[in-house]
Amino acid sequence: MAGIKDVAAAAGVSVATVSRVLNGHPSVSAEARTRVLAAVRTLGYRPNAVARSLRTDQTRTLGLVISDVLNPYFTELARSVEEEARTLGYSVIIGNADERPELQDHHVRTLLDRRIDGLLISPTDGGSPLMLDAVRAGTPMVFVDRWIPGVDVPVVRADGRAAVHDLVAHLHGLGHRRLAIIAGPAATTTGSERVDAFREALAEYGIPLPDAYTGQGDFKADSGRRVTEDFLDLAEPPEVVFAADNLMALGALDAIRARGLRVPEDIGLAAFDDIAWFVHTDPPITAIAQPTGELGRTAVRALVDRIEGRPARSVTVPARLVARRSCGEPAHAHREPYPARRSRS
Repeated sequence: MAGIKDVAAAAGVSVATVSRVLNGHPSVSAEARTRVLAAVRTLGYRPNAVARSLRTDQTRTLGLVISDVLNPYFTELARSVEEEARTLGYSVIIGNADERPELQDHHVRTLLDRRIDGLLISPTDGGSPLMLDAVRAGTPMVFVDRWIPGVDVPVVRADGRAAVHDLVAHLHGLGHRRLAIIAGPAATTTGSERVDAFREALAEYGIPLPDAYTGQGDFKADSGRRVTEDFLDLAEPPEVVFAADNLMALGALDAIRARGLRVPEDIGLAAFDDIAWFVHTDPPITAIAQPTGELGRTAVRALVDRIEGRPARSVTVPARLVARRSCGEPAHAHREPYPARRSRS
């Protein structure tokens, strides 16, 4: 196997020059850099990552802590992060918090112990002492999707407020007035933001949001199922249920079908976080789509900027409404009254 001395001999430069090229040092001439990289390719030279990390105090490794690996949104986010990191010469270690703050802290502690160069995280709560200590210690960090208010860390996220307003306008145009929401955890910024946006949009149209039409979920399918069952048990159930994430929407769909009800004829369904599955349901589900791949790639670039000493800024991109048939169509806006409520089995 070729070593660094072989590369230096083939390129006609010193070992120190090869080292500077491989570590991205700017002092090397373009000609020497070209010869070194050509020799690396020809000889198939692979630097010793462990030895290099000891010399440079860098591991070329990023940590990513996502909220729930079973959520297709975060799976896609992790994929885009890994692809962009690889393009920039970094590897990624992923930790799944499973929407549990204590498990999030476990992964953060483990990643820091492994001397990662920087951390991407989608916080499950308002920030533990461990995470805040890491920020104060100067650990390069970027929040993605969610963030911790008041903490000086760049945030890469989608703004869904306008898209939620577009959704309410769409539902209002279809003739719906009884609109309910399955909210995410209030301790997360996305959980509280989506409820606030929904409430604001309803107010613009003079539509009330009774307490009975607000259900507390946890961004998991079981909570969507449970809250929807409560909605369906009301004397006057909602005409449309808006789930604040995709897994809760799938749980809501299970609850609706378990009662023998039809979407959208008996009750409409919409979701935040579009996923590929939604076009394959019958009917396809109306959803708010985030540019997940763009978020992941942008977050990696921001984190690498911080690691390599360049300024990094927060980035916000818009989400958008994807209207499908799960809430009805304009021609069918005036539907038959909601069928008689069925008892639970």
